[in-house]
Amino acid sequence: MSFLYPSFLWALLALIIPVIIHLFYFRRYKTVYFTNLRFLKEVKEQTNSWQRLRNLLVLMARMLALAALVFAFAQPYWQKAGGKTELGNHDVSIFFDNSYSMSAEAEDLRLLEKARRRAEEIVAAYGPNDRIQILSMDLEGRDQRLLSKEDALQRIREIQLSYQVQDMQRVFNRQKQALEKGENKKKQAFIISDFQKNSSDLAKIEADTQLQLSLVPLEAAALKNVAIDSAWFEAPVQGLNQNNRLFVKIRNYGQTDQNKLRLSLQLNGENRPIGSLDVPANSAIYDTISLNLNKTGWYLAELQLTDFPIEFDNSYRFSFYVKEKLELLELYEDQPLNAVAAAFSDDDYFEVKSKAISQLDYSKLPQNDLIILSQLSKLSSGLQAELKTYVEEGGKLLILPSRSAKLEDYNNFLQQLGANRLQPLEQKERKVVSINYQDFIFSDVYENESDRMKLPISQANFPLSKSARAAEQQLLRYRDGSSFLGKYKVKDGFLYLCSAPADSESSDLSKNGEVFVPMLYRMALESGKRQQIAYIVGQDQNLESEAQAQQQETAFKLGSGQLEFIPEQRRLGNRLLLGLNNQLQEAGFYQLYLNKEEVLEQFAFNYNRRESALEFYSLEELESSADGRYSIIDGNYGQDFGSLVLEETEGASLWKYFLILALLFLLLETLLLRLWQPQTPKTNVS
Repeated sequence: MSFLYPSFLWALLALIIPVIIHLFYFRRYKTVYFTNLRFLKEVKEQTNSWQRLRNLLVLMARMLALAALVFAFAQPYWQKAGGKTELGNHDVSIFFDNSYSMSAEAEDLRLLEKARRRAEEIVAAYGPNDRIQILSMDLEGRDQRLLSKEDALQRIREIQLSYQVQDMQRVFNRQKQALEKGENKKKQAFIISDFQKNSSDLAKIEADTQLQLSLVPLEAAALKNVAIDSAWFEAPVQGLNQNNRLFVKIRNYGQTDQNKLRLSLQLNGENRPIGSLDVPANSAIYDTISLNLNKTGWYLAELQLTDFPIEFDNSYRFSFYVKEKLELLELYEDQPLNAVAAAFSDDDYFEVKSKAISQLDYSKLPQNDLIILSQLSKLSSGLQAELKTYVEEGGKLLILPSRSAKLEDYNNFLQQLGANRLQPLEQKERKVVSINYQDFIFSDVYENESDRMKLPISQANFPLSKSARAAEQQLLRYRDGSSFLGKYKVKDGFLYLCSAPADSESSDLSKNGEVFVPMLYRMALESGKRQQIAYIVGQDQNLESEAQAQQQETAFKLGSGQLEFIPEQRRLGNRLLLGLNNQLQEAGFYQLYLNKEEVLEQFAFNYNRRESALEFYSLEELESSADGRYSIIDGNYGQDFGSLVLEETEGASLWKYFLILALLFLLLETLLLRLWQPQTPKTNVS
């Protein structure tokens, strides 16, 4: 036991006062006169020992009452292990977790409201001269100062749910920075949270001898949450009037199965019910949605799920663009390959342009979705450089070599792209025996993947020399395992290399409609860099756009509703990179424009799914990992939480108990004096 004001203990010297009173007051004698000696026989004698006992008990009661009163004024307390109690006012920092996981239910209210109450009770437990910091997941600049009690309570009432997620070490560092600026010696920090494991790396919190840290864990009544985790398209590019497959991942973070959850899709404001889902506990399921898109332009889509009480992850927004047409460019020397234009003659969605290599405008190469080198005998260094840039920035290039190909040019170009090189032409018949149905080019193209399907046959081909660094993916394969058609990933684009010339004397590929037509179609649709359909609010990321401005100094803007801001902008080749710098704080759809009347691109933003996971540190886990660095105050404690806080941080105050003892001893003295009286003689007069 320790004393907050030990100097008051000098008042114990006053215990000599009741001793003096005892020595002088209780030694006085009282004379009793009797009219008749025979009445003395009826007097009940009181012995000296009983009288002495009564006096001693009265003395002890007085001394104990006075001692208890002195102890009460000295403010005794039980000090917790590792605690430190000092005189003076406090500087206090209270972190109030307002992340989305705090929307879970705790008994009859949400964890957010329970945390708000706990923060208010902590503030109320301190004195009017104490200074208090209120901190939330937003870590706003205005919160890096100490407030009065009234201002602190007002700040607590203002805090609402936030998408922000901060690591506890960063939170504690901000608390220390604010408390170091305070003038009071007594410094205390509180962290009120559900202590989600994916954002609470408590091992990083370092002990600080200058302040006390107390964790206040809150526990939800039931761990229940189902979230739309993510969504993505099977194909990198979405086609017009095509069956575009959308995959959706839905995860159940709770401990119980969730059945008959309704999933729906809003597409450009039109609601499309998808159906009901059953999601097992602690598991994820995948659903497939087929979208037939009958118009071009931007699509704004939102998946919606019915789930309670955590609702921020019940929706998933995404945006995508359907081109008006896909442009294919065939480059030839003498004459084009008629099969290319014929393959898309009945499909207005594809625009096929055939140009002689001598008439090529290099500046327009990036406009094409697929470029086909059709039987070129040589490749100039300028063409090689432009095509290399085109592929690396996301273009697709199909090489159909000429029988008279200059291998030096081709191999120099293929080496730059990291592909296998062409060996001298071999004139012998070879049959393609295998097709790669797992790759996007041929996946889900044929209803029946039959061995009876007619595959290409070549009469001449350039065998490919395998390079150790070339990462080839075979699409069509000969019987001996060598490639008829190979695919190479080149940064953001793709290279497709056919080992057989395309003329009818060398192979029948261009005449094989079962293979040639879907092959070109899928090559045009495939993209080395997928269109990103959704972004995450609060992440430090760049938006990538192909928007162009007529004037270099023109600033693009991002906006949604009344919000509008100018993002950081820089050019990287033909791409525009937009930096957000944490200016965007709400989920939704945001438009990129130079003026609001002409929207250039649409971006969809969702909240971070980190807060969806229902894995929290238990009270026992927090206590076992404390190691003297912090104390634990159970935030689920019932009544008088403020007193519990002071007991945990300052120690258990005992002055009230000593005051009660003083009153009890005074009551005992009164009872001894009033009820324990010596009997007086009784007289009978006859």
